[in-house]
Amino acid sequence: MSARYSATRTSLRTALIMLVFTVVFTALMASTYTYTRPAIEASAQDAQMRLIDEVLPPGSYDNALLEDVVRTGPTPAIGLDDGGRIWRARKAGEPVALIVETAATDGYAGRIAMVVAINTNGLLSGVRVTAHKETPGLGDYIDPKKDRRKDMPWIGQFAVATWKDVNTAGWTVRKDGGTFGYRTGATISARAVVQAVGRATAWAVERQDALFSAPAGSTFGAQP
Repeated sequence: MSARYSATRTSLRTALIMLVFTVVFTALMASTYTYTRPAIEASAQDAQMRLIDEVLPPGSYDNALLEDVVRTGPTPAIGLDDGGRIWRARKAGEPVALIVETAATDGYAGRIAMVVAINTNGLLSGVRVTAHKETPGLGDYIDPKKDRRKDMPWIGQFAVATWKDVNTAGWTVRKDGGTFGYRTGATISARAVVQAVGRATAWAVERQDALFSAPAGSTFGAQP
């Protein structure tokens, strides 16, 4: 009996120690998260603004851009099966541009995530790839950070494109009879990006008024 009692006491003591350890560890993790959360959020906002500054000149708007945002629910038409975000740029209260998250689902190595800035007159201000798995040294030139042509990156050609001046069929690479250039040996990546940008631009232009009038923080197109 004493051996069984001793074993029981040992088991209970071990369980109690583990419980105390778990509680203390959880409390430490919670306090660490609470302490570091503001810095993490600030860093994420800085990253968002740096990205937006690459596609839209900071002086072209005067509103708090990161607060003037709407979300989209699942929107397969622009490659967003899980939804995304749209920032609204305004100046003196008037609409200036939309910065739209979008994606190509048919890249050479899969999904290519992007942001597209579209002025209210249909002129693209800029495009940036935010995530991809395209072949290093071949198809990854779609990302200006990876493009060897620093003087004239491939992605820069979108900054002079206007929706009304490029018909729907023109939103592909020249090899397919379209308007946009590509790099030899890596057509698939360029084709996927160009066509996705065209779809996102058409989608945004068609819904421009509704997107600007939607309440900040709302989900665009959601049923009341």
